[in-house]
Amino acid sequence: MGDNKKKVLVIPNIHPAGIELLAARPDVEYQILESQTPAEILNNVTDAHAIAVRTALINGDVINAAPHLGVVARHGVGYDSVDVATLTKRSIPLAIAIHSNAVSVAEHAMFMLLSLAKQGVYHHQETRAGGFAQLRGTGRGVEIADKHLLIIGFGRIGRQVAPRARAFGMEVSVYDPYVDKEIIQRAECRVITDLNHGVTQADAITVHTPLNDETRGILGEQQFAEMKSNAFVINTARGGVVDETALVSALRSNAIAGAGVDVFVGEPAPPTSDNPLFSFDNVIVSPHSAGVTQESLKRTAIEMIQNVLDVFDGTIDPAAVVNREVLGRYD
Repeated sequence: MGDNKKKVLVIPNIHPAGIELLAARPDVEYQILESQTPAEILNNVTDAHAIAVRTALINGDVINAAPHLGVVARHGVGYDSVDVATLTKRSIPLAIAIHSNAVSVAEHAMFMLLSLAKQGVYHHQETRAGGFAQLRGTGRGVEIADKHLLIIGFGRIGRQVAPRARAFGMEVSVYDPYVDKEIIQRAECRVITDLNHGVTQADAITVHTPLNDETRGILGEQQFAEMKSNAFVINTARGGVVDETALVSALRSNAIAGAGVDVFVGEPAPPTSDNPLFSFDNVIVSPHSAGVTQESLKRTAIEMIQNVLDVFDGTIDPAAVVNREVLGRYD
């Protein structure tokens, strides 16, 4: 790399629109690392001034192997694969793409809810198998109009879900102790202060929180025991926010009506024979793809790279930085 240029290590390739931003900067050089193995990252990070990463693990070893590192930028909003404590200790900001995929995830949550309510997978499979005449009058699907949706987490994604659900005629409640109740009320949603009580009223529950010590298992055995038997549970947030063992137990006992699962504790999720969630006809699964659309991939790549360049230029939006306490110390 050139002596006067800053190196950006991109792991792995991203939408060309993001690469174009890097190519347009004469003071920046970049390397695209297709491999996400720890050894390959360590071998290529030593001269990096920035890491722009999708899902690869950025642990303390990687961070400490890069003496010139000035920013890590994530392709999306989740950052459980990044050692934030080590970054903070070295005064290195972690930037996330806060504006990029909220619409995509919100639409995916609604897709899962509608598919569950309308028995989409069942009707598709049985109609293709020749069951048209027998199925037509069975009325297995339900309406979501006038049903009660509980949104857990009212950040960027939750706030996109609410108006979409209301457009379908749903009553929407929100549980998020960190959001001012007036913000929730202005979104024409009801404030829930007691989650255990809130789940008893919901016909559908969708989770939109990060994964941390406070949110891990936020829907667990106790909450499933209190839910309506007709309730649907949707998790497009992070694996572990919903207790998978408790979810499987609830499905086996018919304590709930079904689930939509985009994220898993272990990813990639194991084959069908090794994952009990895949054995239920009333579960819809997807491969952690809720935030991945043609539009969001472009937006995310642009925002991630712009965050890197903004840190270089000293113009980073504090709202995009996870460990904001380092901003006054970044040199």
